[in-house]
This record gives sequence, C-alpha cells and structure tokens, in this order.
Amino acid sequence: MRIGLIAPPWIPVPPPANGGIESIVDVLARGLAAAGHDVLLAAAAGSTCPVPQVPGAPAADPATMGACADELRHSVFAYEATDGVDLIHDHTLAGPLYRHRPEKTPLITTAHGPLTGGLRGIYHAMTAEASLIAISHHQARSAPDLRISRVIHHGINTGAVPVGRGEGGYACFLGRMHPDKGLPQAIGAARLARMPLRIAAKMHNRDEHEYFRTVIEPLLGPDVEYLGELNTADKYALLGGAVALLNPIQWAEPFGMVMIESLAAGTPVIATPRGSAPEIIDDGATGFLRGGIRELAAALNEAGTLDRSGCRRAAATRFSAKRMVSEHLRLYEEALTGVPAPADARAPLDASFLT
Repeated sequence: MRIGLIAPPWIPVPPPANGGIESIVDVLARGLAAAGHDVLLAAAAGSTCPVPQVPGAPAADPATMGACADELRHSVFAYEATDGVDLIHDHTLAGPLYRHRPEKTPLITTAHGPLTGGLRGIYHAMTAEASLIAISHHQARSAPDLRISRVIHHGINTGAVPVGRGEGGYACFLGRMHPDKGLPQAIGAARLARMPLRIAAKMHNRDEHEYFRTVIEPLLGPDVEYLGELNTADKYALLGGAVALLNPIQWAEPFGMVMIESLAAGTPVIATPRGSAPEIIDDGATGFLRGGIRELAAALNEAGTLDRSGCRRAAATRFSAKRMVSEHLRLYEEALTGVPAPADARAPLDASFLT
C-alpha cells in the first residue's frame, strides 16, 4: 500500500521530549515501512522519522498548539502533497473536515481527544466520510451514537526502552502541567507515603506556565522536585529508577501513553480508575487503581511488592508496536477492499524494529 500519514503541525515526529500523538505516528510510520508499505509523512518541520516526508510543511509555533488556523493551513498543504497515495490516515482534528482532499481516497482518522462535549459534533461530521479509530474502549463507550470503525490501543517499541530496577527510592510524575493530570494529588500522595517525588512535565502555553507558578511551585520542596521537560533518554532513566509512576488523572483520559511507557521500563503505575486506566493497568499486578489521596499513598507504599518483569511483559505483549501496526493494517485493508480482514491476519514485520 501507499499510505499517507498526517501528523499535527506543532511538534516534530518523533518528538524531542513529550508528545503522545507524535510518538504514535512515529511508531506507526516505522512499523508500516518495516511491513513493506510505502509511507509518505506530512509532519512538523524538524521531523526525523526515517520515512519519506513531504518537504516544505508550513511552520507552526508549539506555543499556539491547538490553534485552528495552524492546523487548517497544515491540513490543506498535507492533502495536496499526499495526492496519489492509496489511503490517508489523518491524526489531526481539522483535517478530515477539509472538503478538497483527493477524491475517492479512503480516509482514516484517529480520535486522540475526547469524543464528548463540543467535539462530539465534529466527529459526527467527519464519520460521514472517514473511518474513525478510538484509542480505548472507554473512549468509544463515551459516544455510543458515533460510528467507530475500530478500537486500537496505542503501542510502543519496548526494545527501545531500557528496563529499570526501581532502586532510586522515589516516585515520579510525567505529563503536562494541567489540572487534569492530577499533579497536586500526586504530591499529596507522595508526601503522605513519605516518598520523594520527581516531576517531569511540559509547559508550552501561558496557561500551563501560570498553573505552575500559582498552584504547583508553592508545593515544591526538598522532597518534591520539578525537573522540567525531559528528553527521551532522561525520561526513561527517570521512569526506570522510580518505585512507581504516580498518575492520578482527574479526567476521563482517552489513553495514557505515559502509563505504557512506564510499564515498558518495568515500573508499576498507580493511577485513579478514570478513562482508559483500567484497560491499561492490571490492578494488583502492574500497578494499583485507587481513588483518594490516602488510598494512592497506601498503594505507593505497596508498589515495591509488584513484579517489575510483569510490567515489562504487559507492555511487550498487550501494548507492543507490532500489535498496533498489525491492527491498523487490517483496518486499512478493509477500507481499500470493502472486505473485512481476517481477525488473525498478521503483516510480515521486521522484528529487529518491532518488539
């Protein structure tokens, strides 16, 4: 197949630090190429994913992330540049609504955000012409009136993630500097458990900086350290040395990429039972799902009893890049042929890349 992949315009593929969508597009692009398909990627300037890329993509400032004008400009450019492919998989929000894309080219889109609230009408409009992928069963159930073609969990190349021993004696938090991520709750739980907390979080826009200044910074101290936004190697080192990842999300997150990254490093996850968390974490085996701060603190004190090799094994099987790429290819085949692909179909993949 000749497959056009469209990533959002703000962060390169792969991301230099945090970037969930961009990480997934990178893994998918590499996996499709490893399976023998021709991939053409339209992504932000500075992308280093080793597949053919559309040159000259319009630049977009990460500080304007989510701006409709930036995404629309990028989408118009991307659809013109990918004319001639067999199928397009668009990971932007605005792109699938662009009416002047190549005619009769099957279109797949992934819902990386919530399917509820104001976005529901947008996804209703795009499903008239595009096959919609949900990234968790919880996300799909949140919009039972939407026509969803497939639920495909994210995957990770576990072979690129070093396994840690968790000997640092600290808990860690990774995410965006936003109230939805539950950082104050993580700080409270770590302090109650008397365990140091190390925080790696990104701040790209003014609201995130203001939230840090007014809410989080006053909570810092010798036992709670903010490290900034880490690059990939430092992120995995932080995860691997942690007793556990604290991820007390305060909203129904469609999929928590940081949770499977933590499992790949062998580190259990302690999370609130919201959104996709129960689909990712096996309570009592690869982490704990708890509600309040006291319960999170108690779970943190028990995290050292969990089998870290089991965490790694869960990432390498249930959340592998190979599984994710294979499930996408089956959907692509259905979109091109109109015939459901066999459930046990497996594309030949280069095992040296996909684990």
